[in-house]
Amino acid sequence: MYDLVLRGTLVLPDRTVQGGWIAVSGEKIAAIGEGVPPAASVFRDVGDALVLPGFVDGQTHATSYKGLPGFAATSRSALAGGITTMVDMPYDNPDPLNTVDRFDLKVAAVNEHSSCDVALYATIAPGQGTAEMARLAAKGAVAFKISSMESHPVRFPRLPANDMLDILEASVETGLPVGLHNEDQEIVRGMIARFKSQNRITPEWHEPSRPVVAEMAATANFLELGAATGAHVHIVHISHPRGYDLVSRYREEGVRATAELCVHYLHFDAARDIGRLGARMKVSPPIRPGVLDDLWHRLDEGKVDFISTDHSSWPIDNKYTPSIFDAGAGIPGLETLAPSFYTDLKAKGRAPERIMAEYLSEKPARFFGLWPQKGALTIGADADMAVMTPGSYRFDASRTFDGLNWSPYDGETFEARVTMTVLRGNIVWDGKDVLAQPGAGRFIARLPDAKPVV
Repeated sequence: MYDLVLRGTLVLPDRTVQGGWIAVSGEKIAAIGEGVPPAASVFRDVGDALVLPGFVDGQTHATSYKGLPGFAATSRSALAGGITTMVDMPYDNPDPLNTVDRFDLKVAAVNEHSSCDVALYATIAPGQGTAEMARLAAKGAVAFKISSMESHPVRFPRLPANDMLDILEASVETGLPVGLHNEDQEIVRGMIARFKSQNRITPEWHEPSRPVVAEMAATANFLELGAATGAHVHIVHISHPRGYDLVSRYREEGVRATAELCVHYLHFDAARDIGRLGARMKVSPPIRPGVLDDLWHRLDEGKVDFISTDHSSWPIDNKYTPSIFDAGAGIPGLETLAPSFYTDLKAKGRAPERIMAEYLSEKPARFFGLWPQKGALTIGADADMAVMTPGSYRFDASRTFDGLNWSPYDGETFEARVTMTVLRGNIVWDGKDVLAQPGAGRFIARLPDAKPVV
């Protein structure tokens, strides 16, 4: 007898099966079939609802506000959004994850506080050197991240180009990708100073203060460093179609380059939405005006490697400042990732289930070296599943599980919701309550035989 059998519309890697079933033994998928389901200790029939592989969010900031205990609320929100694995960024509060000792502390915090599984980025501080990189990779880090723009002098610093070059050279031996927060600091700071001097400090000035050229200049510089070193260079968020064209052009030349798209860039438009949302939609790089259709076209062209949230755990009070330049950047996104993407895909006439399984599960799992343990409904994989039930509903941010209870999506109508989440064979979200306790999640290391994606 199996421990769990789940019946519904299965979104498998190669096909979609209506009335299929998945059987779980222990924490693994043990069998997949059609017709009469086998006996199990727990049986759930979700009807025509979609049974998708658990989502892998490739860009979460769980600890930027509350420090390492921030995993507790953030992971509960992830499970409510069908996300079974978060890939957490290294810019922690109060210290970045740039040493083995800090890595061990973060792993311990995951195992103590998190309700979902967590993989970890690492980083390198300015002037630190590269000796720690191999040790961090050996500990199971899935990638490194650095920034060309300083948000905080210690926690989120700017790396000068000579340090970037050294880090990329050292990364080749580790086999890990190196991600970049891609904004040119001198351009952005110069523009902000100009707008402040003109008293242009209301929310509509955030986007022009971080112009497309600042994003493209940083992106192109990093791609050139990748071309010189042979490293896998990854742009963690591109807000403008030109960025995807740049990455694609370098990849065609043989550079190991990839590009990530945050889901909010596919949904919001700066010109249309800034008046009603103001600082609530402030992210960096900013949401652009008039590029939505072209971003969707780049997705159709295959120029996007995977889609993430860039979830930030900042309270709403962090947005209420007299000047937009003092407001915190970032938005919550774990519980809106799947509903927003599904809704927009449906509106565009796409088949949501196939694209979601690819861009929210398989592609990020492969990128971070978690495949085939994560990312697909296949025999032998972790029994991670997200059930999405079609049907219109109004999103109410006050009922989210992230401890923040605000969102730029508040009040929007989505066309499907996550009604069940299964983590390693356990039902951890039933559509109303998070059933998992802190500590149910685990640290997930990059698999030692993981194959590079480029």
